[in-house]
Amino acid sequence: MQTLELLAPAKNVDCGIAAIEHGADAVYIGAPSFGARVAASNSVNDIQRLTTFAHQFGAKVYVTVNTILYDTEFDDVAHLLKQLNDSRVDALLVQDMGLLPLCHDVPLHASTQTDNRSVEKIRWLHEMGFQRVVLARELTLDEIREIHAAVPDVELEVFVHGALCVSYSGQCYASQFCFDRSANRGNCAQFCRMKFDLLNAQGNELQHQRHFLSLKDLCQIDRLQQLADAGACSFKIEGRLKDVDYVKNVVAAYSQQLDALIAANPTRYRRASDGKVNYAFTPNLQKTFNRGFTHYFLDGRKPNISSFDTPKAIGESVGTVKEKRADSILVAGTTAFANGDGLCYFNASRELEGVRVNRVEGNRLFLLQQPENLHKGMTLYRNHDEAFSKVLRGQTATRKIEICMDFKKNDSGFSLSITPNATRYQSVTIALPMEHVAAQTPQRDNIKRQLTKLGATPFVCTQITIADDAAQCFIPSSQLAALRRDAVDALLSQPYLVAPTQPLVQPQSPAPTTDLPFTYLLNAANERSRAFYRALGQQATAFETDGASVEKPLLMQCRYCLRYALGACLRDKKANHTLRDPLYLRLNDGRRFLLKFDCKNCMMLVYATE
Repeated sequence: MQTLELLAPAKNVDCGIAAIEHGADAVYIGAPSFGARVAASNSVNDIQRLTTFAHQFGAKVYVTVNTILYDTEFDDVAHLLKQLNDSRVDALLVQDMGLLPLCHDVPLHASTQTDNRSVEKIRWLHEMGFQRVVLARELTLDEIREIHAAVPDVELEVFVHGALCVSYSGQCYASQFCFDRSANRGNCAQFCRMKFDLLNAQGNELQHQRHFLSLKDLCQIDRLQQLADAGACSFKIEGRLKDVDYVKNVVAAYSQQLDALIAANPTRYRRASDGKVNYAFTPNLQKTFNRGFTHYFLDGRKPNISSFDTPKAIGESVGTVKEKRADSILVAGTTAFANGDGLCYFNASRELEGVRVNRVEGNRLFLLQQPENLHKGMTLYRNHDEAFSKVLRGQTATRKIEICMDFKKNDSGFSLSITPNATRYQSVTIALPMEHVAAQTPQRDNIKRQLTKLGATPFVCTQITIADDAAQCFIPSSQLAALRRDAVDALLSQPYLVAPTQPLVQPQSPAPTTDLPFTYLLNAANERSRAFYRALGQQATAFETDGASVEKPLLMQCRYCLRYALGACLRDKKANHTLRDPLYLRLNDGRRFLLKFDCKNCMMLVYATE
């Protein structure tokens, strides 16, 4: 039977707990340092608190230590790894090969930052001892299937939801080059969300100030079975910078979809953790931050995966402006609005503008400020639904492990046996030694009430059997409560076992990589990592330490192709072939970037020019 895992992001411990409560089988969270999101770091104590909570449900906690490292940082990272091991985390996500000698006791996952897009690379990583590989977001179903067939013993983790980087992960140096902020050090400046002019070889402006590299958000909620059939075992939601409302809504939506998939295929699939979730709301992905949705390359190259007009969330369409007055607007449509809703629209220049609803009278909206550029006939979008947000701010889910209880009379008193519906726990039996005293009235209801009062524990009793002779005895409520607590403590004290690690080895062959002549593509910023590659006959550097010496460096490798997005694919005979190379992107500060189109490998390459 195939085990399927829903993996959720955790900006902090509260987001992590919310993710588990709403159905996640695992969460990934940033360490105090050396994680690829500097704005989402967490103390070791918080991570330990999260692991304690997650392990109650057999859920896992993976910690990101996936930046590239400098030589001066190894003492600190060695201390951190020991602390994380003591905290019983379930795996580490790493990128820097110099870390490997320090990682002995915790399973290793190869971060997507290690550029995992080929059978050869995944096999190489697995042979080194990585138990899981986080695949590049750009892969198709057929490519995932091919990798699984070739390397069936490695776990394959795939992104299913959230923001998309335009470059292959780990191979983007634009932020470092332009702003001295390294994406491989967790400090990306989001170069791909910026505005550019499109220029031809003569420097003529073909299009002005558009978000040519900004992609829509990934959404594979309707493709989970195909991904599972292709060999993926973990479905990853992106978003370690997202707030708890995002986590609640997205995790709930995907968890319910995964439950439906398993219910339809009960002999093929099972969830990776225990517990049943009851939701107090209906999740809706359209009501959470998104830039519009795409399947990206899952079915091969498709149009409309980018969002030239804005990198921001526009939300859901809620109608058109029917009338505009000095103090309000009237909206045509059936949408119900609430005070505090956030609306947006595209003005005549296709710029996104936002407004806040101050007061609602049916479909007449009194705005906090009346925008000059909003006119009759324009489409309105809602990117903040106040009513939905209010629901999410409350208690929206409870997760419980179902148990069955069996209460019996025996020669020395009574016993309570608990059988959990979970793989995480074994059944327990606790004795209650005491004299048998006949009751004046039947005690069945009180015994049931006291034993099933499980409150804040992770358990809920769905069935209790009370022997007839036991129900005729008087047992003080305090004794029954103590018996229940002892039984629950016995369950929770059962050891949680972190998965065994695979032995780490120095590979015998070089890392499969691009044949482009840039040694910094291996991201080796320290002597340990460089020595690792030297032993394989490879010279390795890092853009962060050596990029300044490279003339016109390669900044991005993209499967996304701007030519294709503009209807000018060179391999399409029916495309617009008036758009001639070379093409350039220009930032508003004047810096230009050369676009090269590797049609043989169906890639777009972005180079610095000045």
